[in-house]
Amino acid sequence: MRILVLGAGGIGGYYGARMHAAGGDVTFLVRPGRADQLREKGLQVFSPFGDLQITPKLVTKDTLTETFDVIILTCKAFDLDSAMEAIAPAVGDKSVIVPLLNGVRHIDRLVARFGAARVLGGVALISVALAPTGEIQHLNKLHRFTVGSLGWRASPWLEPLSKLMESSGVDFVLADNVGQAMWDKIVFLATLAGATCLMRSSVGIIMGTLAGEKFINGLLDECAAIADANGRKLAETQLTVFRNMLTDRNSALVASMLRDVEANKPTEADHILGDMIAWAENKKLDVPLLRLAYSHLQAYERRRQG
Repeated sequence: MRILVLGAGGIGGYYGARMHAAGGDVTFLVRPGRADQLREKGLQVFSPFGDLQITPKLVTKDTLTETFDVIILTCKAFDLDSAMEAIAPAVGDKSVIVPLLNGVRHIDRLVARFGAARVLGGVALISVALAPTGEIQHLNKLHRFTVGSLGWRASPWLEPLSKLMESSGVDFVLADNVGQAMWDKIVFLATLAGATCLMRSSVGIIMGTLAGEKFINGLLDECAAIADANGRKLAETQLTVFRNMLTDRNSALVASMLRDVEANKPTEADHILGDMIAWAENKKLDVPLLRLAYSHLQAYERRRQG
């Protein structure tokens, strides 16, 4: 099984390195500048679960000429069009694509481009950051990787991919209902991103403010109600796990979107908060806290663009 990972940033670099260390045949599709950096220093991961340094196999868009069995997408949602163009030469008759993007709308676009039989569902739950010097910093002890069929014909690569992930040391889940897992994540992420970006602070700091706890709980309730109205009701046990994480007064957790804001970069606000609001409006749900959080990010983006 030959695996192509699009990108060697935080998520792609972390999971790709873990698969490589477990014996997987992994190649990274990267931009020329990142390729030069990786050739010089190798791919370095610093993690509570053990550090890694590997010498990765690399290709760039200009040197990609072969097809691969499993293609893992780890791009930002707003880069999906260019990502699909980049991986197109690698998609063969029996290839399967595992997208680890935030949100859920990307599935329809991937299916439209490559066909339903080639697209699996995937979810990455991890907090990682790429240092300016190229190293990947794993910021907590969460590194879950979920994959599963979306209901059409199961890929023959699902079983060997599962075996590799199980031996890689990550928290791997082969999901019977990966679509629900994707909705679970967007509920959590919309709450986390909405709260930490609006307040420009971590969960713990927000919880120490006058209205922080009420705000986070209210935002989570709105997002969970959207999922429920769209046929993706979260299990009470899952909702409790999320609520505990999002109201931990000692937590330094922030959304990666906040790090993008602080670095004056574009964000995935449209693909996370914006999509959630669109689904709410379609079901005539009132979500004032989510609309406030999204308005803040819209204002940030308009100011960033001048």
